[in-house]
Amino acid sequence: MEPVRRIDLNADLGEGVTDDAGLLAVVTSANVACGFHAGDPEVMRAVCEGAARTGVVVGAQVSYRDREGFGRRPMDVDADVLAEWVAEQVAALVEAATPAGVEVAYLKPHGALYNRVADDEEQAAAVLAGSAGLPVLGLPDSTLLRLAQTDGRVVVPEGFPDRAYTQEGRLVPRTDPGALVEGADRVAANAVELARSGRVRTVCVHGDSPDAVATARAVRHALETAGYDVRRWSE
Repeated sequence: MEPVRRIDLNADLGEGVTDDAGLLAVVTSANVACGFHAGDPEVMRAVCEGAARTGVVVGAQVSYRDREGFGRRPMDVDADVLAEWVAEQVAALVEAATPAGVEVAYLKPHGALYNRVADDEEQAAAVLAGSAGLPVLGLPDSTLLRLAQTDGRVVVPEGFPDRAYTQEGRLVPRTDPGALVEGADRVAANAVELARSGRVRTVCVHGDSPDAVATARAVRHALETAGYDVRRWSE
């Protein structure tokens, strides 16, 4: 008998630009905006309450302090300041999650910070310093995951079926042509390919598009049709 193949499906929630309830009915992990690029305590509480009802695991999606740029503008921040920013965001989500009976189970950087810590050792170390020992979702073979693993953390490599990659395995900048993969069928096919690569434990569907819920459904259906058990990476 072949072993059961598992894959997690995550999405960005609490950003005020998508149908959080709709995504919670499809995904298995929710990256919750913690106020620095989007979100606020009320939205965080609502997402955590929804996650409690649907059995979705919750993680802190931490960012540079950049609401105007949605966390996607590169910034040069002192390592000590960045560690404090990360700690502040994790604490904010814990405060929202606890009354809902939900644990903050992991951390994932967002936007420009996500790209920066793929290769910047100082910034990656600062993120880890502020993250309260949480498991970390991130790009395979990134500096962030390497340092986290060295620190004894649980690491969860992820793939983006709705993004293009460079030959070096980094995400193509959003400003470059072809950076975004469009169409639910294409995104779903990419998700299956990423799962089959064996290099990722979770795939991410971005929540800030008008068709995010439909795309997430297509991705989940394609993964299940391909024989994958779509469930939380923590199980």
